[in-house]
Amino acid sequence: MLPVVDRFMALMWSRPGGLSLQTTWVTPATIWLAAAVVIALGLPGLGAVVYGVASGQILIAAGGLLATVLGAGAATVAFYGIRQRRLSYPLPH
Repeated sequence: MLPVVDRFMALMWSRPGGLSLQTTWVTPATIWLAAAVVIALGLPGLGAVVYGVASGQILIAAGGLLATVLGAGAATVAFYGIRQRRLSYPLPH
């Protein structure tokens, strides 16, 4: 998952000092922003793809596909940031 997250962060010009997220933290603000992008773009994008394909409107389907891809990339960042915290602070037994 790390290569996908690093690539997405690089495409969004959001890499901390050009470093990999293997050696730096995903900030809580970035996790929340990524979750917001998933909700605001990813989920409606899926609906737009379905609507565009069903109605034969290729531009709507293409726009929905772009939004879905951005939402999926943001989801990987959010999941990776949550994973970093879970591994850093394990739950008590």
